[in-house]
Amino acid sequence: MPALTNRKRVLVTGGAGFLGSHLCERLLAAGNDVLCVDNFFTGSRDNVLHLLDNPHFELMRHDVTFPLYVEVDEIYNLACPASPIHYQHDPVQTTKTSVHGAINMLGLAKRVGARIMQASTSEVYGDPAVHPQPEEYWGNVNTTGPRACYDEGKRCAETLFFDYHRQHKLDIKVIRIFNTYGPRMHPNDGRVVSNFIIQALKGEPITIYGDGQQTRSFCYVDDLIEGFLRFMDTPAGVTGPINLGNPGEFTMLELAEKVIRLTRSASTIAHKPLPQDDPKQRRPDIAKARALMEWEPAVPLDEGLERTIAYFRGRFFS
Repeated sequence: MPALTNRKRVLVTGGAGFLGSHLCERLLAAGNDVLCVDNFFTGSRDNVLHLLDNPHFELMRHDVTFPLYVEVDEIYNLACPASPIHYQHDPVQTTKTSVHGAINMLGLAKRVGARIMQASTSEVYGDPAVHPQPEEYWGNVNTTGPRACYDEGKRCAETLFFDYHRQHKLDIKVIRIFNTYGPRMHPNDGRVVSNFIIQALKGEPITIYGDGQQTRSFCYVDDLIEGFLRFMDTPAGVTGPINLGNPGEFTMLELAEKVIRLTRSASTIAHKPLPQDDPKQRRPDIAKARALMEWEPAVPLDEGLERTIAYFRGRFFS
C-alpha cells in the first residue's frame, strides 16, 4: 500500500552505524519518515541520539538475520560489520548477516513493493589484478581466507539481489562502496583512518602493515551519502552495480604523514607484518557514476581528515 502522505517511509538497516546514521540524517532532512534498524553489534545509539526527538524518526533494535514485518516504500540495506576486526570476530555471523539479511530484506521489499538498495563493497574485487577497478571486473577473491566471510558474503548478497530482480522483477539498486571515512567512525574498528587518528592523538606510534606502499582511496562520508541518494533516485531498471568512492589514491605512508601533520602529533611510524589477503591496491573507476548521475567526490582528503580529527578530538580527547 502506498503511504497516505507524500512523505516516503524509508527503512535503513544498520542505521545506527557510521554510514547509516549519516544517511538517516539526510533522509530526514529531505522530508522522509525514517525507520532505523540496528542490532548494535557495531552501531551505537550515540550515533542517532540527536535524531530521537524527531517525530519522523524511529529506532528499532533488530537483527536482519531474522525477518522484519514493517510497511515501507524504500529500503537501504546497510546492515553488516564492515571492518576486519569486527567481521572476523564472528565470521559465521558475518556471512549470515550478508546472506540471510539480504534474503529477509529482499523478501520484505517483494511483499511491500519497495525499491531496495544493497550496500555492497569494493571487497568484492578482492586483491585486484585490474587497476583501477571498473564494475565489469569480476575480482580476485580468496574464497577460504579470513576475509572471505565478508568478501563472499557481500558477493552472494549481490547475486541474490540480481536474482530477485530477474525472477521477481524487484526494483533493486546495488552500490559498491570504497573506503569511506568521517565523523562517527568506530574508534576501535581497525580501519586505517580511525587507527591513524587515534594513535596520533594519543602520541602513540602509527601502525603501518608491510612497507606502507599499498594504496587506498578515501571518500568523505558526506560525498558517499550524496551518491546513495542520487543513485536511489535513478529510474527503475538502473540497477548497478555502481562504484562509489574517491579515485584519489594514496599510500599508507602518505596517509600517515598527513595525519601526523594535521594533528601536530609527535607520533613515529611502526611497521608490522602485512595481514593475509590484504589488497595491495584499491581505487574505484567512477566513470559510470559521473555519467549516470553527475556524481563525484567534492571533499579533498586534507579537508575531510581535518573534520574527522576534530570529531575524534572532541569526542574522545576533550
